[in-house]
Amino acid sequence: MTLEETLQEARGCRVCAHHLPHAPRPVLRAARSARLLIVGQAPGRRVHESGVPWNDPSGDRLRAWLALPREDFYDETRVAIVPMGLCYPGTVDGADLPPRPECAPLWQERIRSQLPAIGLTLLVGAYAQAFHLGRRRRKGMTETVRSFGDYLPEFMPLPHPSWRNTAWLRRNAWFEDELLPALRARVRVLMDGSGGG
Repeated sequence: MTLEETLQEARGCRVCAHHLPHAPRPVLRAARSARLLIVGQAPGRRVHESGVPWNDPSGDRLRAWLALPREDFYDETRVAIVPMGLCYPGTVDGADLPPRPECAPLWQERIRSQLPAIGLTLLVGAYAQAFHLGRRRRKGMTETVRSFGDYLPEFMPLPHPSWRNTAWLRRNAWFEDELLPALRARVRVLMDGSGGG
């Protein structure tokens, strides 16, 4: 099966439709030439409505972390976006629900295996880190992100760029001082096409 066929199948997925608050609308993008893979949590309400991944304030912050303008971020020939949950899971008390547990085992490895040029995978949030790092993950999200050098060059763990994490960012100055420069340098190399895995 080609990547295009896999993506078409993923976009038509209805496995957890009866658990979702709205009709399924899987949101993902990828091309075999992509160098950077972003694995987030699941689309939020705005992304569900627009069909454009990271098309919300969290996406603005993530693009700032990466120092990527929108046109580069949304160039699927260079940046693949495949969240843990492809569909919007709904909210409880104003907070997004976790990604549906059926989704990642169905799609993460199938799609990743068809992206041969990926030089770095961003694991945005605890769900992506737990799934992809397994026992290599540290005790908590903060320790995992702080140990980012241990996961390079394959992975870079990040906190979710939600504005709810602003206090966390203030408490952890090392994120801006140490991690972001390393992240931006790596992304710049990948986006320029001058470095691989």
